[in-house]
Amino acid sequence: MKVAAIQMVSGTQVLGNLQRAQGLLEEAASQGAELAVLPEYFCLLGRRDTDKLAAQEPFGHGPIQQFLADTASRLKLWIVGGTMPISTEAAESVEASTTGERVLNTSLAFSPSGECVARYDKIHLFKFDNGRERYDESRILRAGVKPATFQLTSRDGHTWTVGMSVCYDMRFPELYRLYAAQGADLLLMPSAFTHTTGQAHWELLLRARAVENLAFVAAPAQGGLHENGRTTWGHSMLVDPWGHVLQQTPEGESVVLADLDIAALHTARTQLPALRHRVF
Repeated sequence: MKVAAIQMVSGTQVLGNLQRAQGLLEEAASQGAELAVLPEYFCLLGRRDTDKLAAQEPFGHGPIQQFLADTASRLKLWIVGGTMPISTEAAESVEASTTGERVLNTSLAFSPSGECVARYDKIHLFKFDNGRERYDESRILRAGVKPATFQLTSRDGHTWTVGMSVCYDMRFPELYRLYAAQGADLLLMPSAFTHTTGQAHWELLLRARAVENLAFVAAPAQGGLHENGRTTWGHSMLVDPWGHVLQQTPEGESVVLADLDIAALHTARTQLPALRHRVF
């Protein structure tokens, strides 16, 4: 199955970002991709964290979700929309009603018919402070609580189990162990890593998650200097179950393509049956 990890340098206007995403998705489809995965915040990297509140949509409705559905249907392409701000429901939790307005950082999967087949709300919220850079996603985001997988039948007739995650999640291997136990063949990690943490840990974490779960990893990223002044690490990549980086790109907009060979996955799991040797 040919998979595209799409790298973007998203700006502060939703419409402009959707137009850029459309061009990149069309490029992926023209090169034979069956699945294209957009990066975290593909639709908006605002000037302030609170800009996400203005762009939020209720689940199932809104121009960003309609764009993903229409594009998947038009291109006959599986699309995972990196992340977008989805509204919380007022009665969902005490947190939602007592800590001010929050949104969910949500990844949505669309089939080639334009149907939304899976939703994953980012579970682990990034926080970092080295004295020069400060991030705290919990100020605006509410954490998700449920892992999510979906089934994808590729053109060769094989059914893939796909595990969904977002960015900072990759530092928590227990999530991916759960997916491995559920038979995941492919792990998705759309991201917007900072330059500082990306330079230190990005490739290391992606290859580790692939190796320990004997699964493919698709990691599309934001990569470059953004309109809001933020610099993201980029280096979108596709990794095989043996930890080999199949394809990657440094910075700037790009479509990173690779053929994921299901036979290679089965061979790796047969030759090294580590998933069957787990004790805990």
